[in-house]
Amino acid sequence: MNLLRTLATVSSMTLLSRILGFVRDFVIARAFGAGMFTDAFFVAFRLPNLLRRLFAEGAFSQAFVPVLGEYRNTRSAEDTRTLVDRVASLLFLVVLAVTVLGMAAAPVLVYVSAPGFADDADKFALTVSLTRLTFPYILFMSLVALAGGILNTWSRFSVPAFTPVLLNVSFIAMALFAAPFFEPAIMALGWAVFIGGALQLAFQVPSLRRLGLLPRFSLDRRDPGVRRIFRLMAPALLGVSVAHVSLLLNTIFASFLDTGSVSWLYYADRLMEFPAGLLGAALGTILLPSLSRCHATARHDEYSRLLDWGLRLTFLLAAPAALALALLALPLIATLFHHGAFTAHDALRTREALVAYSVGLLGLILVKVLAPGFYARQNVRTPVRIALLTLVLTQVLNLALIRWLDHAGLALAIGIASLVNASLLYRGLHQRAIYTPQPGWPRFFAKLACALLVMAAALVLTTGEAAAWLDWSLAQRVRRLSLVVTLGAGVYFATLWLTGFRLRDFKRSAAE
Repeated sequence: MNLLRTLATVSSMTLLSRILGFVRDFVIARAFGAGMFTDAFFVAFRLPNLLRRLFAEGAFSQAFVPVLGEYRNTRSAEDTRTLVDRVASLLFLVVLAVTVLGMAAAPVLVYVSAPGFADDADKFALTVSLTRLTFPYILFMSLVALAGGILNTWSRFSVPAFTPVLLNVSFIAMALFAAPFFEPAIMALGWAVFIGGALQLAFQVPSLRRLGLLPRFSLDRRDPGVRRIFRLMAPALLGVSVAHVSLLLNTIFASFLDTGSVSWLYYADRLMEFPAGLLGAALGTILLPSLSRCHATARHDEYSRLLDWGLRLTFLLAAPAALALALLALPLIATLFHHGAFTAHDALRTREALVAYSVGLLGLILVKVLAPGFYARQNVRTPVRIALLTLVLTQVLNLALIRWLDHAGLALAIGIASLVNASLLYRGLHQRAIYTPQPGWPRFFAKLACALLVMAAALVLTTGEAAAWLDWSLAQRVRRLSLVVTLGAGVYFATLWLTGFRLRDFKRSAAE
């Protein structure tokens, strides 16, 4: 299996999801703007979404896939099937309990995550109602993560990569067609979360059945494999989710700022997550199973080469994305969101957050590549220590930067801390001789810097006056933005080609 082709497949599915995600945000911004109702929904959805990433896509996947890969490579098919059954059963019961408790404790959770809302009784009550409605999403997505881990271990990457599309479809349909039937209308988005979670789980079931791995209820908490997975999962909760914990803490800070601050950060974060998901999540998804197989079969040199391949692709694709986000912040925001209730003031304040976020985009994506270097070896202690340090650093930076930069200071704090996180992960891998850089990195960076400078010049010369983007029609914005992005990407990749980069240099086979 060609990893570059697999990355292209996963990224294309992720691209479809992200495009629909922007359509979803366009629809939400046009219908609801940025105010009390959207602040309430984004806070309510952030709680289950954070727990989803903590329990499901984050810690659980990082703990489950390496052990499952080990079983597949060193144990019988029946042992592997038994592990899947027992892990699924225990996961279902644990997350069901968390879901029920979360719904019951919704007022406390809202008060803790957005204490500033307590001053407005209507806003607080609405957020509580939305939180209760969206909390079952955790249960659905935990089981989706289990199914995705199984399918990825068996190299069935397409189905898990496509699954998030269904949530965006649910959002778009409910916002466009169902909102008028709810009072307040924002409740339609809460139901969109519930329906989207159920659809994603149902979509994975046929693929699991074809593999003969559709879980059966079989509870045995003493099973060694189950115990090992949940023992690895506990500390990994922080190790893989520090950025999301930081976002939740940022919501607490933002709840005390001007009305709309939570929404401005949300829309900026959505734009930042486009390249982060397109590249970072996709690379992490395909690297972890291959790294786990290399570790299980003691192929240490291949392990290092896989990490090197991932790091080069990250710099090659994430660096121009970060630069483009900073230079095209207002054109992107104006084109996607500046419609209907989303005002010019909202666009300018969102731009401040997006420029700040762009500083740390490369670090956020590098973490998604470097952390699997530890988790594939079932080493959770090192990333957890680094994550805790990074989390503390983020809060110190929040306190220091929010005074001068308001909500943008919160975004900048996350960006700076992510760069520190990536640097410490790299140092840990290198010092332990887990990763040894392959020859040619200085020349690689020189060529990359040249391409970035040419791209930056092209973007600055073709973007035009920032204020004009707020006055143009949607058609004018789309035409101009398409031209600018196409030209920027074209000159970037043309410069890479002229300096000697070739697509074949990045082809790599997966570890079998």
